[in-house]
Amino acid sequence: MRAFVITAPGRGEVREVPEPQAGPGQVVVAVERAGVCGTDAEFFSGRMSYLASGHAAYPLRIGHEWCGRVAAVGAGVDDAWLGRRVSGDTMLGCGACRLCRTGRQHLCVDRFEIGIRGGWPGALAERLPVPVTALVPLPEQVGPVAGAMIEPAANALRAVRGADLRPGARLLVVGPGTIGLLAAQIARSTGVEVHVAGPDAGSLRFAASLGFGHRWTTREAVPTEGFDAVLDASNGRTVPGWAVDLVDPGGRVVLIGLSGEPSTLDSRAVVLKDVTVVGVLSGSGGLHGAADLFASGAVDPSPLVATTVGLDGVAAVLAGQRPPASGPSGAGPKIHVDPAL
Repeated sequence: MRAFVITAPGRGEVREVPEPQAGPGQVVVAVERAGVCGTDAEFFSGRMSYLASGHAAYPLRIGHEWCGRVAAVGAGVDDAWLGRRVSGDTMLGCGACRLCRTGRQHLCVDRFEIGIRGGWPGALAERLPVPVTALVPLPEQVGPVAGAMIEPAANALRAVRGADLRPGARLLVVGPGTIGLLAAQIARSTGVEVHVAGPDAGSLRFAASLGFGHRWTTREAVPTEGFDAVLDASNGRTVPGWAVDLVDPGGRVVLIGLSGEPSTLDSRAVVLKDVTVVGVLSGSGGLHGAADLFASGAVDPSPLVATTVGLDGVAAVLAGQRPPASGPSGAGPKIHVDPAL
């Protein structure tokens, strides 16, 4: 089958690789659509920290945002899965450690991460092996575009849950990329007043097209009081500290973005303002909820997807080139891949 393979920093190509076989407790999914995200770009550039830690190595097959149909099942898997449309979890714990046994498999120190960690092949390929325990069934009304947005939306949903807001509360989302905008949409669907901040005018114009009227391009323009929670979906190293300064006393700061350099938080500000700081790693625990939001129509992720390319177009996207069909920089932030193109 065809798969996209990163062979070295700045180098990737489509290769013919052996088709996966469904092992015990596994299925093989025929991939309908997959997303490209910032983590994939970091692997392509060579900056991803897992490369330095030894959790990942070239050659590398990326892709952890995906959907498709179950094409084969392994021993111990119910045949009823055959033909079902699914998405799935990225984080695959060992299943035996204390974290896995207590429902925190996404934090397992021996975990695989699909297309990211431990050599588990990713979804930028025609077929993908997945443990049946990681699958999320998709209703037929959740098409390929929305299906491949389940994983980032699950991250966003967990971040919104971490903010713990009631209808009428005010939330500032910093970083209007895919996860930030999904979080903004999810929060708005619950009756929260959402504000969006980011330095790029194009991304804020796109946020306006989604109906977000409260938008701020500079820190000086952001209201200095009145936020019950601040959600950092950016990669700015100073944003977490700014979020603590900005949030109301007794409020919450949710951190889901990661900077390339260490961030600093003044614990005195956290304590004296009685602020709760919540970190979110992965969409584990939010996948079924994200599927329900899409199926109900409460959240529509499709405007965030600018265009879809084939496997042959992936290297250019990872190098930072927007395909011509994706429109200007103020268009949707997400690029999808259809392995059949």
